[in-house]
Amino acid sequence: MKPSTILFGSTSILGFNLARQFSHSVVPFSSPGNRAPIVQQWSVLQLEDPEWIESILNQYQPQFLLYCHAVCDVQKCEIDPDWAHAVNVGHLTRALKMLPSTIRMVYVSSDHVFGGDGTYNEDSAPCPISMYGRTRIEAEKLVMQRPRSLIIRTGLAIGPSPNGRTGHLDWLRYRSQRQLPITIVEDEYRSVVWVEDLTKRVMELARSGETGIRHIPSTKAVSRIELAQYLLKRLGLEARFHSESRDQRPTPHLGHVELTSIYEDGLAVPLPSVVDSEETSLLGEVA
Repeated sequence: MKPSTILFGSTSILGFNLARQFSHSVVPFSSPGNRAPIVQQWSVLQLEDPEWIESILNQYQPQFLLYCHAVCDVQKCEIDPDWAHAVNVGHLTRALKMLPSTIRMVYVSSDHVFGGDGTYNEDSAPCPISMYGRTRIEAEKLVMQRPRSLIIRTGLAIGPSPNGRTGHLDWLRYRSQRQLPITIVEDEYRSVVWVEDLTKRVMELARSGETGIRHIPSTKAVSRIELAQYLLKRLGLEARFHSESRDQRPTPHLGHVELTSIYEDGLAVPLPSVVDSEETSLLGEVA
């Protein structure tokens, strides 16, 4: 059976778990340079090459392109804004140019399009505080020009990473087990959900007829301090870390950014916050 979905960006936390959870219908492509053994089975993106993009789309002819590819490291984006723009906007621009009108674009964006304290729905004006957030907004504007496209904004996903060191869960575990220093930003609050719940909602939205912008809200915003304490306890590790305010950090950090929705359908029902959930399957390390 022909796969319904091409997934660009299968080495992000969301992309990685989408590829694993929906392996029967998704063809994943990983970001260049990721050496994690578990992703070596997947082809590597070549988004600098328009002919490669065209050949992949012609080969698979999917129902939609699920685009999770981006540089999400805020610090790296601040240090090298040209590179961040080249990847987060330039790569997307080429993909959109080569995408046939028969294939639906589903672009996964971020709560980093906002920055100041507040609750934000789909009608809220973007207010980014970082280069990363600004590239996300520029990318969204490109996607919005294409008919039938959908933009999905997500908060912080908690779940396993390909290399066992990235993403908030694995980062905490890795550094705690090796007694490495951990600094938590004390005044950052996000909509934080288990990635397993998030992947299901993303695929539901992608397969729906929805267009425009949709948020994936959670039941409440959670502070980084509460999140770290909760996850370390669930992992059976001692909650030892240093905390700082975002003003003390060298790169921009979100304040109290909570995603909400103007919609009232089933696809807008808030997902359980990580700290309100009894999820356990995602606490294990990736083999």
